[in-house]
Amino acid sequence: MKIILSGYNLDISVIEDARARGVDEALLTPEPVSAAYARISRDPRPVDELRARAVAEVEKARKSNRTIIFEMGHHSVAEHAVFNYDVIGLSRLAIESLEAHRLCSFTEKSQRYITLSADFVVPEEIRGTGIEKDFRDHIAFLSSRYDEANAVLLEYQRKKHPDLQKTAMGRRTIEGWAKEDARYLMPLAAEGQLGLTVNARNIELVIRRFAAHPLAEVREMGRRLYETAVKVAPSLVLFVEASPFDRETYSELKKLSRHALESASVSHSSSADVSLVDFTPDADRQIAAALLVTLEGIPFAQAREITERMIDADLRRLFEEGSRRLELYDAVLREFEHVHLTFDIVLSSAAFGQLKRHRIATITSGPYDPGLGVTVPPVLRENGLDGILREAASRASELGRRIGELCPDAAPYALLNAHRRRVLMTLNARELYHVSRLREDGHAQWDIRRISAEMSRLGRDKMPLIGLLLGGKDQYPGIYERVYGAKPKVVLPPPPKDEI
Repeated sequence: MKIILSGYNLDISVIEDARARGVDEALLTPEPVSAAYARISRDPRPVDELRARAVAEVEKARKSNRTIIFEMGHHSVAEHAVFNYDVIGLSRLAIESLEAHRLCSFTEKSQRYITLSADFVVPEEIRGTGIEKDFRDHIAFLSSRYDEANAVLLEYQRKKHPDLQKTAMGRRTIEGWAKEDARYLMPLAAEGQLGLTVNARNIELVIRRFAAHPLAEVREMGRRLYETAVKVAPSLVLFVEASPFDRETYSELKKLSRHALESASVSHSSSADVSLVDFTPDADRQIAAALLVTLEGIPFAQAREITERMIDADLRRLFEEGSRRLELYDAVLREFEHVHLTFDIVLSSAAFGQLKRHRIATITSGPYDPGLGVTVPPVLRENGLDGILREAASRASELGRRIGELCPDAAPYALLNAHRRRVLMTLNARELYHVSRLREDGHAQWDIRRISAEMSRLGRDKMPLIGLLLGGKDQYPGIYERVYGAKPKVVLPPPPKDEI
């Protein structure tokens, strides 16, 4: 066996230094790696030899990449080239468009931990119009209300948790609680930043989709991503023009959906924020059958017949044994992916920013809709600040309506983190566990914790054996003990001591 490290990410300053020292520009591209790996399937030489040849002949490597991708259609070779981007000064609204691409990796500035400023994006769609001044005034108003709410909430949390004031970590926790609720007053135009890691195949997809995007800010982001990527890897970023599919499909479907709704009585509101609208029937036996296929290699239809005859006690034993050695950091068995749940969720922009990160799920969302109301943090109500939030939301909705008359897609720039949208989320039971572990944990933000807890409750109701150990990380030892009569065997080390 031979394992060779063939490359790794380098900071751009190191690459620039290499250029300054006279290193050939052609040697600083990731394209030879893609070209070398593309040859593995047809060339018997060792991979390291193929890679050395590609590095020595970069132009030939580029030609090979173009042929393989463009003429032969083997686009996967572009996945071996990886880019890291600093994305700075993008609105929260535009960030949602970027983070909708689930095979990329993102780490985003958190509005929960960082005190927000009045930095914001003025959408191109309203620049130079009579609305621009009103928009700037609106942002200034929201910024002042955010500062006011943050100060009140910080003092409230200090008085409520005097013990936390004694440590640096405790003080940071208190400050975070204040910020995470004050941010419901901030608009989707607020600037954010993130780190993006993406392979060449996916950056090409992002660029192509953004070329057809209705928002000027997103189109500009796509143009800048392309300009940087094509300089480094011109043979891997090829299909970047806006396609008719991306440009026209949803707008044409919108015409048909409007026609379908003409004769229907439609209400955008619903009785519950989280509803389980579809799921695999008899899911516990479905998973049991999938386990028999894995363990015995029998056809699924036969396995399903066997599980139908299993008594409840035997079925439960199967699930208990399958999770007996599970620790809070383990993923449940892969067979849990063979059942699905679909949730209809109405949630705030603040909560959506966390839900959208679960990229193994299928998440589609409707527009931000002032008709769905706003999510009011309970602590704002306790401190008499709910009126401020509702006034800000009303002003934002009216300004959003005016912006929408110029460009409907730009209207959300004026809306708040408290404004809501409807999301349809389909996920398998294994991913539901991931959502539950992360978002029901005591350290999770209250809004997303509330939503994920209801998802788990509804899931357990339909899939009781699958859901035996659902719950947040901090709850896991107690959940495990209720099922097995003892704590999990592995004890996690204590957290590091905090500085006073």
